[in-house]
Amino acid sequence: MEQAAITIRNLTMAYGSFVLQRDLNFTVQRGDIFVIMGGSGCGKSTLLRHLTGLKRPAQGQVLYGEEDFWQLDTEGQDRINRKCGILYQSGALWSSMTLAENVAVPITTYTKLDAATVRDLVSFKLSLVGLAGFEDFYPSQISGGMRKRAGLARAIALDPDLLFFDEPSAGLDPISARNLDDLILELKESLGTTVVIVTHELASIYAIANNSVFLDATTKTMLATGDPKRLLQESDNETVVRFLSRGTGNRELRNI
Repeated sequence: MEQAAITIRNLTMAYGSFVLQRDLNFTVQRGDIFVIMGGSGCGKSTLLRHLTGLKRPAQGQVLYGEEDFWQLDTEGQDRINRKCGILYQSGALWSSMTLAENVAVPITTYTKLDAATVRDLVSFKLSLVGLAGFEDFYPSQISGGMRKRAGLARAIALDPDLLFFDEPSAGLDPISARNLDDLILELKESLGTTVVIVTHELASIYAIANNSVFLDATTKTMLATGDPKRLLQESDNETVVRFLSRGTGNRELRNI
């Protein structure tokens, strides 16, 4: 059996004495487009911070393969982090840098490639996300959707094994959001990358996800894990079904 990309075991998330989520157990398989979903305030983005090394869990394990991320030394954590790319909600581009300079940052930081090779690689990554010819533009000169795509180009600069997205459709119109969904699917297929996404957008969840975890703010734990479309059809948890059916309780995907 193929080794999982990420395994979460008995994870508790807390801020001091305030417990946000407890007893989280789920697996992200290699090649998944895995969605972290749930209502507002349930801890979706906080869970992403635990997965990406930005916040230590109160207890439990975050396993990359068989390695417990939070038990590794700094060198070991850096080794894992270099296999990951992150697209933040805002895009998090440096406003004083061109798109090319932004995308080049991880390449020049972690490799010793010469300047000409870096330029070619940057242009290639921008072309993959539909931004060929925009190398010399600044973030302020392009639309929000284009900034998301530029952030994605930077996230895939080092050909990561895992890509993490925090609310990638936030602030986008429906067409731009759909185009971003299509781009995520294309990159997943072409690069063979495992994708983990925080989102509450049902259109995106049903369009691209094949696996998920559902976090609940009331019970402070996960209520379900699995393919969202299957959960809509088969879950016996009313909270999960109401979320996945836009509050209607209707299990017919075509009516959502």
